[in-house]
Amino acid sequence: MIRARIVGTGSYVPEKVLTNQDLEHIVDTSDEWIVARTGIKERRITTNGEASSTLATFAAQNALEMAGISPEELDVIVVGTVTPDMFFPSVGCIVQDKLGAKKAAAFDVSAGCTGFIYALSIADTFIKSGNYKKALVVGTENLSKITDYQDRGTCVLLGDGAGAVVLVGEEGERGILSTHLHSDGSCGNLLYQPGGGTAIPASYESIDKRLHYLKMDGNKLFKVAVKSLEEAVLETLAFNNIDNSEIDLFIPHQANLRIIQAIAKRLNLPEEKVVVNIDKYGNTSSASIPIALDEANRGGRISDDNLLLFNAFGAGLTWGAALVRW
Repeated sequence: MIRARIVGTGSYVPEKVLTNQDLEHIVDTSDEWIVARTGIKERRITTNGEASSTLATFAAQNALEMAGISPEELDVIVVGTVTPDMFFPSVGCIVQDKLGAKKAAAFDVSAGCTGFIYALSIADTFIKSGNYKKALVVGTENLSKITDYQDRGTCVLLGDGAGAVVLVGEEGERGILSTHLHSDGSCGNLLYQPGGGTAIPASYESIDKRLHYLKMDGNKLFKVAVKSLEEAVLETLAFNNIDNSEIDLFIPHQANLRIIQAIAKRLNLPEEKVVVNIDKYGNTSSASIPIALDEANRGGRISDDNLLLFNAFGAGLTWGAALVRW
C-alpha cells in the first residue's frame, strides 16, 4: 500500500518578538493575566515586507533541505492559510514561483486553524491516488495583519509564522495512517473576519467600524473546541484500532494552554508526550502544528515508528485530526 510519508520538516518565525510586557503598553492587560488564561509569554510578529508567502517560502526551503529534495521534483504544493498575501493569486502559486517548483500544481486551503490538517489530508489523498509522488504542505499565517490591538481578548493570543512538511509516496507501514476532517458552518460567527470580502467590501465605514480585524467569542469557542477536539481524537483512535497509550507524541494546535491540557488529561497523556510551544509563539493558526512538529523533530523527540497524533480546531468552524507513523 502506498502511504504519504513525511520525509522533511521545516519552520520559520519572524525575528521580531512581541512580549506580554510590550502588550501592557498597548492594551489594558498584564503578563500575569495573559499567562494564567492562555499560557502565552511572547509571540513573533512580521515587519513590513514580510508577507505570508515570505514565511512559507523559508519554512518550505528548510523542509526541502531536510528531505534532500529539490523544488523541481515537487508535484503539488498545498498551503493552509487564512491570511494570504492577497485574494489571488494564491500563496501556493507565489511560493511555487519563489521556490522554482516549475512542475508543481499549487493552491491554498482556507480552513482556519485546521488548515494544515486539511492541506495534509488533501496531499495525502493525491499521493495515494498514485498520480502524485512528492508534495509540499505548508501552514503559514500573518495574523498580526488582521489583529485588533485595541481588543485585549484577541490581540494577546495571536502570532505569525510558518511550518512545512515534504511528503513522498512510499510502500510500507510508515506515513499518514488516517486523517479526519469536520466542520460546522452554523457556528462561523464565533471566529471570523467580517470585512474585506464580497459581503462587506472595503469602505470608509468598514474601516471605521474595525471590521477588517479578527473577531472572536472566546468563551463559547472554548467549550465547543474542547468537545470537538476530543471527539476527533477518539474517532482517530477507533478508526485505527489503537489505544491512547500507544500514542508516542501528541502535537496539538497551539491555541490555548488550557485547551491543550484539557485534551491531554482526557486522553491520559503524560506531559512528556505532549508538544507545547504556545508560550513562545502564541496562536499561529494553521502554522502551529507544523512549527511544533519541526521543533520536536529537530529536537530529537521523534524516533522511527513513533505514532504521532495531530489535532486542531479553528474558524469555519472546522476541526480534525491526523495519525502518522513516523
